[in-house]
Order: sequence, then structure tokens, then C-alpha cells
Amino acid sequence: MKEFFQILKRFIPPYKKQLFLNFLFNLLSAMFTVFSVTMMIPILEILFETSKDVTDLVPWAMNLGVIKNNLYYHITTFKIENGAGLTLLFVGLFVIIATMLKVGFYYLGAYEAVYIRNGVVKDIREQIFNKILRLALPFFSEERKGDIISRITGDVTEVENSIMSSLDMFLKNPIIILVLLASMLVMSPSMTLFILLVLPLAGFVIGRVGKSLKKVSREGQDKMGVILTVIEETLGGLRIIKAFNAEKKMNARFNSELHDYKSIMNRLMRRRELAHPLSELLGTIVIIIVVWYGGTLILDKNSELSGPEFIAYIAIFYQIINPAKAFTTALYSIQKGLASMNRIDKILMADVTIPQAPDAKPVSTLVNSIEYRNVTFAYDEKVILNSVSLEIEKGKTIALVGQSGSGKTTFVDLLPRFYDVDGGQILIDGIDIRELKLHDLRDLMGNVNQEAILFNDSIFNNIAFGVENTSMPEVIAAARVANAHDFIIETEHGYDTVIGDRGSKLSGGQRQRLSIARAILKNPPILILDEATSALDTESERLVQDALENLMKNRTSVVIAHRLSTVRNADLICVFHDGEIVERGTHDELIELDGRYKRLHSMQMF
Repeated sequence: MKEFFQILKRFIPPYKKQLFLNFLFNLLSAMFTVFSVTMMIPILEILFETSKDVTDLVPWAMNLGVIKNNLYYHITTFKIENGAGLTLLFVGLFVIIATMLKVGFYYLGAYEAVYIRNGVVKDIREQIFNKILRLALPFFSEERKGDIISRITGDVTEVENSIMSSLDMFLKNPIIILVLLASMLVMSPSMTLFILLVLPLAGFVIGRVGKSLKKVSREGQDKMGVILTVIEETLGGLRIIKAFNAEKKMNARFNSELHDYKSIMNRLMRRRELAHPLSELLGTIVIIIVVWYGGTLILDKNSELSGPEFIAYIAIFYQIINPAKAFTTALYSIQKGLASMNRIDKILMADVTIPQAPDAKPVSTLVNSIEYRNVTFAYDEKVILNSVSLEIEKGKTIALVGQSGSGKTTFVDLLPRFYDVDGGQILIDGIDIRELKLHDLRDLMGNVNQEAILFNDSIFNNIAFGVENTSMPEVIAAARVANAHDFIIETEHGYDTVIGDRGSKLSGGQRQRLSIARAILKNPPILILDEATSALDTESERLVQDALENLMKNRTSVVIAHRLSTVRNADLICVFHDGEIVERGTHDELIELDGRYKRLHSMQMF
């Protein structure tokens, strides 16, 4: 329960007003519950003619005896004047009014609880998504994409269906139980103390069963993450699955995970379904024990209660049973929901490993140069860059070449702080990039990657992505520079054409030209090109290469290239090998050097 209250402490504060109103309405509902039941005592006494007429009115005071005396005085007076039948109807009318107020306040309490419940669920989803956007890339390399999707969908739904649906019970039922117990304590202290000794035993049994739900529920949510990962991989790799006739293999893998999930959920549901019958049985046992104990006292003339009062007492106690049963059912649900909340917290509590300094400096443009000074970086103790130094002057084009895995992509990923260096510094105009505002730093750069990353949206919105308040003429101008305008206007709806998931309705060259148009519209002073033409056919490469040359004019560019023909005109070519720059110079200088670059060039020419 400690974890449950910690969750409430984190998410309930914005809803203090609704929480107060919920408490107030539930308190009033509980009080009118007691009133409606105790009003049954005069009815029973009139029916069974066990009450004595009260003919003396005493001064009013906040005393139970005085209140009871004066109430019975007015009932006696009314009965003498109007008869017992009309008196029954009159007292019954009070019971109806009390019940109306009871259920009315009950609804108002539930009304406020709905606002709290849906608000908290919305806040949790919002916080997860915001945290996903803030977390650094290394976090996602260690997590399955399907598992992350499972947490923001299935786990949050489980929290809503268990913890938040139980919230109303926790806000309402303790109040009802306490008010009813207080009224029972006033009516018969000895019997109420006896009940308070019996109830904890029932609660202990239910609590033991509920604890086992948490572990099984966590297993179920983890398995659902695996299932979503398989689905995501299948949808992303359908072309390969079909090409290699691997449908049977993927089907077997998916069915195996589904079978495991079914087994876990069977165990979970069986235990959860035990909540209602167990609480029903224990509630009946407690009532029988209380009736036996109280009936024995009344028969032996040792009870503080008369027969009608004892019936009303049992009626009040019975009013506790349903909230108590709901309370135990909520305990079961909460254990299940806590497992999901633990998985959600793996995202919410994850460290933002690329933090912004509290006194970070703004930056709006590149004035002189970018400098890598003795930069070292490692993935899980595997060194990727080893004391690399390079100065990139403003307006120059720097090409990075070398075999796969030599550190080129990592080198450029360090510049926008997708990762932070383990040693050394990266400086922009002499200032360490860790001292600059992260948003400003990334705003200096435009990226065109080997795989054009587009969104299932219109062509206009894909080009305008990340640029605020842009106009159609500006988007068209960027598309023209990127050699994209002609194919765009030939699509069904022009710039309003939706391009499908990851731009699936377009060819590779068309997707790449859209990503170049996006970079052109952003108009960044620093350009990062990561093998932007390596996956294209010759004709598309020519169109994209022309667009890139238009994009690179008057900009500081860092270009990763496997096709050396695309970087012949670079101001400086750096050859990477095993995390180090082993050669640097222009194309002609490196050919004359007769080293690693010349061997790469000769192989490509061959």
C-alpha cells in the first residue's frame, strides 16, 4: 500500500479541489446512510409496539440521549394526534428524503472522482511521452520498441483499470466505513469492539492472496511488450519475411509468445476472480458471528440494545460489508496495477543522460569554427573514437570516409549531443557544446540521413517539419532547390498528398529529396549528411546529388560518404580507421599519399 500512496502523492496534487469535494460529498453520503438506517428504529418499534411513549420535552443539547428523547417526543405527539398508520408514513417519508440525499451526495462524489481519474491517466501518458522525447538515444538502444509502446498503451490502461478505478473506492469507502463504525460504536461499544477484533482476520486472509497478483501481473505486461515487439518487427520486415518464405517461422514465434501470455493471464485472472467469492464468504461468516454474539447478549438481557435497535445495528453493519468487499477487490486490482506502474516508472524515472547545464548559454549561429579536441567515446567499454582532433572552419565542406564501424557516424552524432563525449571536448566558436542550450545547439544543424525519416503526413507538413509558421511559397521554394517540386505536383493532391508510413508511397530518391527540402527550409548554418546517396540508383543519385550541392552552398558541411566520387570536391577529406583519423587532405593530396584512401578509391573505380 505504501507504493499506492506514493503514486497518489505524485499525481493527485493538481486535483486538490476535486479531492476535497469528493471527500465532502462522501462524508455527507455516509452520514445520511446512518440517518436513513437509524430512522428504521422508530418504524420497527411502532410496528412491534415496543416503544414507550415520551411525553416530556427536554432542552436541546448535543447529546445522543437528549436528541433521542426529543425525537421520540415528537413521534409520540404525532402518533397520538394522527394514529400509528400515518406516523409510519411520516417516518418513512424522512427515510426516503435521507436516502435521496445519500444517493445524491454519492453521485456527486463519484462525479468528482471521474474528473480525478481521467485527469491522472492523461497526465501519466503526457509525462511518458514528454520523457520519451527528452531521453537520450542510448536509452532506446537498450529497450525494445514494442515494450516502450506497451508501456504507454497497455500499462497505462492497466493503471487506469486497476489503480485509478480503485481510487474512488479508496476515497469513498474508508469514509463510509469510519462513519458507520463510529455510529455502531455509539450504539453498542462492546459489540463494535468485538467486530473490530474479527474483521482484521478476514482482511489478513484477503491481503495474502492479493500480494501474489503483483508478480504475475508484471510477468504479463513484460510478455505483452515482447508480443508488440514481434508485431512491430513483422510489420517492418514483411518484405524480407515473404522473400525468405519465413511466414511459418514468424507465425511459430508469435504463437509461442501468445501461448506464454495466455498461461500467465490464466494464473492472474484465476487469482483475481477469487476476490469476490472470498470476500463474500468471509463477509457472511463475520455477519453470522456478529448476529450470534449480539443475539446471545440480547437473549441473556446483557445487551445495550433493544430488539429493534439490534436489527438497525445489523443493518448498519451490513452497510459496511459492501464497501469492505469493494475495498478488498480494490486491493486485488491495485496489486495488478502496481506492477504496470513499476514498468511505467522505468521510463519516468530514467535519467536524462544528456542534461542541459543550469546556466547554459544561448547560441544562434556559427561564427568561426567547430573544433573536436582529443575526443574519446566508447559504447559499453568498446572504444569507438580514440583521441580524435579536427577543426572545421566555417563555410568548409569536410568529408568523412572509411570502412563501416570506423567511427564516422558516432563522430557526427556527438556534435548535436545525441551522445556526450567520454573524454575531450567539442567546441563551437571556442565554447564547449555542453555549456550551450541544447535547443539552440540543435537548431544550428540540419540532418540528411541515409534513410530518409519521414512521417505519415502530407508532403507540406513533412517539409515544414520543425520550422514554425512557414508558408506554402517557402515550402515550394525549398522543394525546387531540392529537385522535388516536379514529382510533388504530379502526385494526387500535390503538397497535400499524404505519403504513408515512413513515406512508403514514394520512391527512395523522392523520399531523400523531401528530406533535403526539409533541411533547405530550416536553413541551418551547419549541415550533416550521413551517406545521403548511398542507397539510391544512378539517376536518383544524380538528382539528389544536385540537390545536395544546392543545399551545401555557403554552409559548413560534414559529409559521411561511402561513394568517394561524391566527395571529390570537399575542402578536406578525413579517413577514419579503428576510431582514429589516419589520413587527411584533399582528394588529390590523398591520392598522391598512396595510403588507405587511395586503396579505397582504387577498389571503387575497379
